[in-house]
Amino acid sequence: MKIFKLLLTILVFNSSFLIAQDLKPEYQKFIAKLILEVKNGDKEAIVKRIKFPFNREYPIPSVKDKADFIKRYNQIFDKVLIEKIVKSNPAKDWSEMGWRGIMLNQGDLWIDTDGRIISINYQSEEELKLKNSLIASQKKNVNSSLSNFKEPVAILETSKFRIRIDDLGNDSYRYASWSLNQKMTEKPDLVIEKGTFHADGTGGNHHYEFKKGNFRYQCHFIVLGEKGAPPAMLIVFRSDKKILQQDAKIVSR
Repeated sequence: MKIFKLLLTILVFNSSFLIAQDLKPEYQKFIAKLILEVKNGDKEAIVKRIKFPFNREYPIPSVKDKADFIKRYNQIFDKVLIEKIVKSNPAKDWSEMGWRGIMLNQGDLWIDTDGRIISINYQSEEELKLKNSLIASQKKNVNSSLSNFKEPVAILETSKFRIRIDDLGNDSYRYASWSLNQKMTEKPDLVIEKGTFHADGTGGNHHYEFKKGNFRYQCHFIVLGEKGAPPAMLIVFRSDKKILQQDAKIVSR
């Protein structure tokens, strides 16, 4: 799930159950340095705080590397975000939220205790326009029966299936699947609506569940897993008996 949108949602949601801790002086010191770097527009210094690829909200592509970050800097760090950071007080506006890291305000930006930027839970007007444009493009590149979604969530591929999950709005999700030799412009083999989202603990792992008759289809996203764990997994149950489990790769998210 920087699986971006849902992971950030989990971070912000779970932070509401934590008591913010007083920020240690050493943390205030490197936050003050970050504030100065942003104020001076020091992209070379800021890029050293980023681990690539750096996730943006899907379907906006992740920032690939240093050169891509420098190119897209003004798109991400617009005047609004810069002002939020520059006008912030390290002791008052930044909060340590346990193992989740340190957040600015209500989660506009997150850093770890080494001063590295974990995520930016803020979207500029330019990124919003790009996101809407990419969503409109996706709607033209799926079968017409599937073009009524609010936002795309992910595209997965197992050894046999291509699976598309879309957000239909109002906490409702749709599952559509094809065989791997089919295109998403073709009629899907299976479509299930009214799917639900489930957070698996507080580490970011989560899954979507879809029900059709006595069958349950679960698409699991593994953010924190054992070494060698796949990024995603499809599990199918019939009358609560597991009948299929396949590792999946995340093609788009």
